[in-house]
Amino acid sequence: MMKKKLIIFSGAGMSAESGIQTFRDSDGLWEKFRIEDVATPDAWLKDPKMVQDFYNQRRKQILECTPNEAHELIVKLEEHFDVQVITQNIDDLHERAGSKNVMHLHGNIRYSKSSGPAKEKMYYPIEGWELKLSDLCPDGYPLRPHVVWFGEEVPMYDQAIMEMRTCDILIVIGTSLQVYPAAGIIHYAPLHAEKYLIDPNAESLQSGTGFNLINQSATEGMKKVVSILT
Repeated sequence: MMKKKLIIFSGAGMSAESGIQTFRDSDGLWEKFRIEDVATPDAWLKDPKMVQDFYNQRRKQILECTPNEAHELIVKLEEHFDVQVITQNIDDLHERAGSKNVMHLHGNIRYSKSSGPAKEKMYYPIEGWELKLSDLCPDGYPLRPHVVWFGEEVPMYDQAIMEMRTCDILIVIGTSLQVYPAAGIIHYAPLHAEKYLIDPNAESLQSGTGFNLINQSATEGMKKVVSILT
């Protein structure tokens, strides 16, 4: 018997319990840094050192963190379902917890890519936490973080929509649903899909119709959903 297709659509709240600082909460990173200074192509052109330092510090923090129980509960769902994780997060905690199928909409900070004009991007694993401006791609351009900046296309967008259209169960967890176009992907889930939204502010989020709202943290919410589904 084929397993049902279950999609996890995760955001910053998924990793917050691991100690990774979110971007949009009241004490989030965007309260301390201007998006225009560290998360746009223009910022890279203007001050690549500042941008590199910003992401080096994010990477350092991520390496010091470990997956939380919510990540581990998602892995356990693979025993019962065909699980695809689609995450807005740039950390690798889903992979480190053991999830087999993870799609990063906004890139993976553990990798770098060329800042040059090549259309076909190669991705290079970063050893440790520091990426230096002197680290170059084979074509001689500085390596930049493998993250999608504001104003850039989301490379996995179309593939994520294709996956979403095939789901039987959708669990949206820890996302503000404010970052577009990524947030719009959840609306491609089929009408028959069983849908859950886990977030402490679930009832105030613009999730659309048909969601079972669970106003809890990632871990507590996942415990509840796992008990329902299994």
